[in-house]
Amino acid sequence: MARSRDSVDPSPSSESTFTYNQFLETFPDNEACLAYLKEQFYADGTECPKCGKASKFHRIKGRSAYSCQYCGYHAYPTAGTIFHKSSVSLQLWFFAVYLMSSTRCGISAKQLEREIGVTYKTAHRMFKMIRTLLSDEGEPPLSGDVEVDESGYGGKPRAYEKRNKLGKLRESFRPTMLAMVERRGRVRPRVIDGRTTPAIHSTVKEHVLPDSMLFTDEYRTYVKLGEQYRGHKRIKHIARVYVDGDTHTQTVEGFFGLFKNGVRGVYHSISGEYLQNYLDEYAFRYNRRHSRVPMFFAMLSRVQTTVPAGPATA
Repeated sequence: MARSRDSVDPSPSSESTFTYNQFLETFPDNEACLAYLKEQFYADGTECPKCGKASKFHRIKGRSAYSCQYCGYHAYPTAGTIFHKSSVSLQLWFFAVYLMSSTRCGISAKQLEREIGVTYKTAHRMFKMIRTLLSDEGEPPLSGDVEVDESGYGGKPRAYEKRNKLGKLRESFRPTMLAMVERRGRVRPRVIDGRTTPAIHSTVKEHVLPDSMLFTDEYRTYVKLGEQYRGHKRIKHIARVYVDGDTHTQTVEGFFGLFKNGVRGVYHSISGEYLQNYLDEYAFRYNRRHSRVPMFFAMLSRVQTTVPAGPATA
């Protein structure tokens, strides 16, 4: 059967898992957004934090709260989340999460300002708070075949800086990113204190299991590091050799390329203070690139990691 030209449903051949029209149908207003959070935190049968009984929580008219059917405890679904006490409507918060989740390289705060009609300061704050949800802290270490590489962030020394011997000084202030990537798996990027042996060794040992096979370039600090793993293969980029059988670092370099091109195209420049947060955002998408769960719900699920404790009022 031919698809109607008036239909807004996704095409069967489309890779989209959650379209804009589906977002509007699911979350048409603030009430729908609040009801969604209520179902995540206080679904029917959830124990009341006050009386401990498996209760139903009923909507309190005129307030963003629900009441326990037994003791009258007021449960606030937004308490303890990034939405708590915000002057921005809950639907706009959800839409901001949707916009961030629906692009491969992210969206700037300036664009969000234009999309939802808030000030730039508010848009920047919203994105900063959403990014705090995307950290991979607490997730299992990497294993298997793991590629490791480091890269500086920021512009390289200009010609006049090199002539005036300022190149090394500027280079020393560039933030250093270290990325560890499982082949066909997850990525774990970290901002570290320079390309020093202690910084690199401690970070890799923290995030990569010892029974893994390491793949790195010829940087000398990786030699001793590789001795602590099941195996270590190095590719000699200085000799212009980039692939030798299964020995390469193309996967981790691909992640760096995705991140740097995205920053140049969307954000243009970001502060070193927030560099880890932006890396977390890109890693979050990368690690779920094969998932059929819509990225929007994957991001939104992060506000549900801890059941919020609402004010104990009766």
